[in-house]
Amino acid sequence: MRKTTSAVGAVALAVLASTAAVDASLSKSEAKRIEDAGAVLGEIHAAPDKGIPGDLWDKASCVAVIPGLKKAAFVFGGEFGKGLLSCRHGNAWSAPVFMELERGSWGFQIGAQSVDLVLLVMNEAVDKLLRDKVTLGGEASAAAGPVGRDARAATDAQLKAEILSYSRTQGLFAGIDVAGGVLRPDKDDNADLYGANVTPRDVVLGGSITPPAVTLPFIHSLERSWPGTTGHP
Repeated sequence: MRKTTSAVGAVALAVLASTAAVDASLSKSEAKRIEDAGAVLGEIHAAPDKGIPGDLWDKASCVAVIPGLKKAAFVFGGEFGKGLLSCRHGNAWSAPVFMELERGSWGFQIGAQSVDLVLLVMNEAVDKLLRDKVTLGGEASAAAGPVGRDARAATDAQLKAEILSYSRTQGLFAGIDVAGGVLRPDKDDNADLYGANVTPRDVVLGGSITPPAVTLPFIHSLERSWPGTTGHP
């Protein structure tokens, strides 16, 4: 009995050590990206008259935030925008996964030093987003989202879109058409956070992975944006 207990304890310690090693491998830039994504949601939620309509928040299955996308990434096409995606399971949010967005042919970069993007996934399109890559406006329909307290002014195209997209540039928040962009899971950053053997689908759809402590600023911002939700299924 004592040997069995010792064996179980050894396994538990090995698991904890493995988790600690994965968490320790997270870079400062990855940790800051999590913090910045949470801050973007918090600032949008603080200005409901100029933000995302509450009824669209309520209907969204998932949310992705790409904070601080730099102008050079769009003008020269040499960089990716990176952020986080989490999905709602009833009244709880999944652990988030890192995502990356390749440049599209969008015009919002003119005169802007930095752009924050928020994507609402309005149905089961998350299955497409968790593939190797998905083209926005092609494989997944996308439209610029309406802004304000409610979505009654939304067009038919907006109401039928799988993804509603928003940008914040120099303090201004508006819907934006991101058609042509390519969104995919960030394999390297997700491996740093969860380990190489954990897939984005396991994290977002599995419901059994607890959000790592470093991701809590983002999860807490989601909870504030969606009152009544909690941080884990």
